[in-house]
Amino acid sequence: MIYTVSDLIKKYGPRTVLDIPYLEVEKEQIYALLGANGAGKTTLLNILGLLEAPTAGRIHYCSRPVNYAESALQSLRKEVVLVDQHPILFTTTVFKNLEFGLKIRKINKKERYRIIDESLDLVGMREFSSAPAQYLSGGETQRVAIARALALSPKVFLCDEPTSSVDVENQNIIITILRRINEAKKISVLFTTHDRSQAARLAHHTIVLNQGRLVPTLYENIFRGVLQTDPSGQPQCVIQDKMHLSIGEDQVIDKRKAVSVFIDPEKIAVRKPSEDPAVANELQGRVVQIIEENGKVRMVVDAGVWVALLISKKRYQKIVFMVGETIVLSIPPEAIHLM
Repeated sequence: MIYTVSDLIKKYGPRTVLDIPYLEVEKEQIYALLGANGAGKTTLLNILGLLEAPTAGRIHYCSRPVNYAESALQSLRKEVVLVDQHPILFTTTVFKNLEFGLKIRKINKKERYRIIDESLDLVGMREFSSAPAQYLSGGETQRVAIARALALSPKVFLCDEPTSSVDVENQNIIITILRRINEAKKISVLFTTHDRSQAARLAHHTIVLNQGRLVPTLYENIFRGVLQTDPSGQPQCVIQDKMHLSIGEDQVIDKRKAVSVFIDPEKIAVRKPSEDPAVANELQGRVVQIIEENGKVRMVVDAGVWVALLISKKRYQKIVFMVGETIVLSIPPEAIHLM
């Protein structure tokens, strides 16, 4: 394990912002850290990044207990890097931004140049090497910040909301970069996000925080599926031989039969049963759980497999479902993501 966390408590004054009895993070894996604003994601990231000390509890890094005394952290901080949500670059060239940390570590000039070129290549920013960093776009700044951190050859790469302030094109680029860092460099990656779809596409594991506590990740709706065609030739994804979901032609990106499927819980519609005939991707199921979650209502429905959805309180109050009641789920193709 790269991290083992036991009985972690973090308080700011009288307020407890983290209360985690146990957590393990495996080496060379990608973890997504999900949760609403104020759930404790950034605080946990800062503690794992050795920037904040917990109020109580134990953290082991590579099986060694972490001593949060400043003198003891210097060597560990060479192995763990954190890229902020809004990174700040020096007002000089992109090249010199990357070179600064390498000079501090007394890397010789020839090796510095090699590392910088390799790091900029990995994030697709080699051609910007001589560009003034202060004039880069938000997406370009984020990519340079990742390259700057990567140049330090870390074992752990922590990112706080790496795609939240960039355009869609750079979001996809950054996701690809993080995957490449993990696969090519064997670096452990842990990133925070609000985007469940992004977490499902990129992460091997997901950690969910709610008010500082770990909560089950059932509502992620990640399943194993098989791609088929229905009698009319329309592509569909079959989950556990119980759910047959029509998908768009453009969603079938290769010739795989077995796929991982993520169903976005916020895009599932729900209604009471009626005598109207069922349409594509409508499923009947029984409500097994209803709880309030971060200002929304989370429902878990047994439709042959357990499916979770999130709806607004206003919507719930209009229709009012009860545990044990039979309801109808409607899953649009845009809610279905193949991985």
